[in-house]
Amino acid sequence: MSTIHLQDFKFSLPLSIRWNDLDPLNHVNNVYYFEYFQMGRGYYMPTACPKWDWTKHMFVIAHIECDYFKELKLTAAEPTIKLRTSSLGAKSFEIEYLITSFDKENNEVIHAKGKSVQVLIDTTLGKSIEIPDWLREAIMDYEPAL
Repeated sequence: MSTIHLQDFKFSLPLSIRWNDLDPLNHVNNVYYFEYFQMGRGYYMPTACPKWDWTKHMFVIAHIECDYFKELKLTAAEPTIKLRTSSLGAKSFEIEYLITSFDKENNEVIHAKGKSVQVLIDTTLGKSIEIPDWLREAIMDYEPAL
C-alpha cells in the first residue's frame, strides 16, 4: 500500500453501517463499499463546489476500483468515508476514497481505499464535455493537496 496521508482528505462523512450491509462473515460485504463511495460523492460535489447542481451537472463513472485492507464490522467506532479529488484532466477528474474507523486505542484505521474516474457529460447531447472553469477553480480552491 502506498503512503496515505489522511490530512489530504479534507472532506469526510460519517457512515451508517446497516445490518443489511453485512455478509455471513459478519463484516461489510465488498459491494457496499462502492455504495459508500457513491453516497460520499453525493455530498462531496456540492461541498467542494457550491455551484454544483445535480439537476444541471452530471458525470458518468468511467472507472472505479477498491482495495480492501481490514474488515469493517457493524460495531466499528465512527466509520467514515473520506474523499478528495486527486487529479483533474480536460474532461475527467479522479476522486480517491478512504473508509476509516477508530480502533480501541483511538487510532484511525483504514479499511479500504478506492478511486473513481468521472467524465463530465452533456445529458442533452449524450457526450463528454470539457470541465468548465468554474468547476475546475472550485475544486482547486477546495483541495489544497491537488
